[in-house]
Amino acid sequence: MSDLVHVVVPTPAHSALAQALTYRSELPLAPGTLVRVPLGRREVCGVVWDPSDEADELTAAQLKTIGGPLEGLPPLSSPWRQLVAFAASYYQRSLGEVALAALPPQLRALDAAQLARRLKRSVTAAADPAGAAPPALTLEQAGALSAIEAEAGPFLLFGATGSGQTEVYLQAVQALLAREPQAQALVLVPEINLTPQLQARFEERFGAGAVTALHSGMTNPQRLRSWIAAHLGSARIVLGTRMAVFASLPRLGLIVVDEEHDPSYKQQEGARYSARDLAVYRGRLECAKVILGSATPSLESWQACDRGRYRCLEMPTRVGAGTLPRVRLVDMNHQPKGTLFSPPLLAAITQRIARGEQSLVFLNRRGYAPVLACSACDWRSECSHCSAYRVFHKIDRTLRCHHCGFTERVPRACPECGNVDIQPLGRGTERLEEQLAQLLADTRRPDGGPVRIARMDADTTRLKGALELQLAQVHAGEVDVLVGTQMVTKGHDFRSITLVAAVNPDSALFSSDFRAPERLFSLLMQAAGRAGRDVAHAEASEMWVQTWNPQHPLFAALRKHDFPAFAEQQLQERRQAAMPPFAFQALLRAEARTQEVAQAFLQAAADEAAGLDGSSHVVVYAPVPMTVQRVANVERSQLLLESGSRPALQSFLAAWQPVLQGLRMKGLIRWAVDVDPLAI
Repeated sequence: MSDLVHVVVPTPAHSALAQALTYRSELPLAPGTLVRVPLGRREVCGVVWDPSDEADELTAAQLKTIGGPLEGLPPLSSPWRQLVAFAASYYQRSLGEVALAALPPQLRALDAAQLARRLKRSVTAAADPAGAAPPALTLEQAGALSAIEAEAGPFLLFGATGSGQTEVYLQAVQALLAREPQAQALVLVPEINLTPQLQARFEERFGAGAVTALHSGMTNPQRLRSWIAAHLGSARIVLGTRMAVFASLPRLGLIVVDEEHDPSYKQQEGARYSARDLAVYRGRLECAKVILGSATPSLESWQACDRGRYRCLEMPTRVGAGTLPRVRLVDMNHQPKGTLFSPPLLAAITQRIARGEQSLVFLNRRGYAPVLACSACDWRSECSHCSAYRVFHKIDRTLRCHHCGFTERVPRACPECGNVDIQPLGRGTERLEEQLAQLLADTRRPDGGPVRIARMDADTTRLKGALELQLAQVHAGEVDVLVGTQMVTKGHDFRSITLVAAVNPDSALFSSDFRAPERLFSLLMQAAGRAGRDVAHAEASEMWVQTWNPQHPLFAALRKHDFPAFAEQQLQERRQAAMPPFAFQALLRAEARTQEVAQAFLQAAADEAAGLDGSSHVVVYAPVPMTVQRVANVERSQLLLESGSRPALQSFLAAWQPVLQGLRMKGLIRWAVDVDPLAI
């Protein structure tokens, strides 16, 4: 006699098959078992789930039979299934969408023989230090580590850039493995380009066999190999980006979220989850300690410390008695019109070059110029598929849309009036690099050679290995001035950089996004942290900021490296305006062939909101177009929901789902709910 089992399969978020499906099985299968099951005309990978009242109810004649389990793979653990169920419920997605997206794509396509070969290659590797007794800890590091060992957490490791947070992570992992040799640790980083250098440090400390990486930049075979190593427990330490928060780690004892403030931890497509928040939730499920680390914590985490939910561990001093760079503001109102590099900043960069030191200049806009314009008519290099301009890239003479990717050669003359005098407006990193090279053409290094300028952004690091090569050149002293976007400001340990300059940061000061000042302060503080990391040059290190608004309170806090003062001011404003973290938000986004259809769907959804569970505690705002309202010929609009109660908002969203699924409009392409959005 066959058993009935419930299986979650990869279904769309708003499908009628949003929960588990019922199948017949000739074998008893434990919850968490990976199986192959028929779905329509195809066979898919599924996960046997816990019995639930929400599973479909079919007659025995309608039930299909499971194709069979994936032999050799232990079931996914109960805490892992609870994590997936919570994420699906909280972020308003289907169980199968979240569960199957968390598994490596290649796992779903392997036959029994292929899977057996993969499992055979995965051998258990104990943590085995490769060399580098651990360095002696500072008093601040030792105090933080002692608290982590003695208390439950979660912990917010609030450490200045260069204070040695990574060493605390390393020794916390080391203490865990000494106490429990079979335990596992998960270390999350915000971006792929930060993974290799951190992986090298962990492999040096624990041996390459004990460490594995997991991120979307890996090939499918690499992801499968890493996932199996983690699932079988042979990988003691998993390093990864946000997707790794769902890694199967049966003996998880510690979770580290490095640079926890970074918005990259929020998924922006599909299930829009926050890996940082899920890491804290997973820590509770697994009884694992959680360390959130940052020099500029998110205001949500900072407030959690104020309310006693997190334990704040402070490390304000740089390792080796180094000092944070002096912050110098340049009032651009007093500079010649059209100045890109003020004379004082240019002189400071020249002095660094003459002393054999390195400088970093950043501008958070790639390309040569954000727009190409005609001086005789109103033509601008607009994208024909998006409500945005195409960016001028001089190096390959193209106009490129950074939203949909539409690219064309730069026209010889204005397409509207035929005028040959078409000019770039504004500046990107490519133009910054060119103009800096012109300004420093007569400057010489101590050996008499010309200045070496390098640019690091998404364009120059596109090819495989390009980022690692550029970083190696900077570390080897083969670059005098590094120009780049915000990717150069995060996490890198540049020992010879003594000057960092932000040439045009003001746009974020007056943004309609209430989080823009928080992001700008974080970016500038992180950028400043790249300077003066070598104790020999720490006293002379500087952070230069060119601004039209030098009296802004953000810069007053920046000059003192005073994050607590900035956070207090921002939280006071948020409290008065009833903004997160003092309120909770969700967005309903719609995409359609026309803006009218998108907004009609949202308005219909808003009209149905009254009377739903929790609606009396939820404010539903009118639908509006998104900031970039058209991308790839698709019109986009959104509707904001706000509540002072997280449970009330969650109850409302759950009750709203059937209403949204029932609204069908011709021309509507897709819709999605974004809980705790980071961009409005």
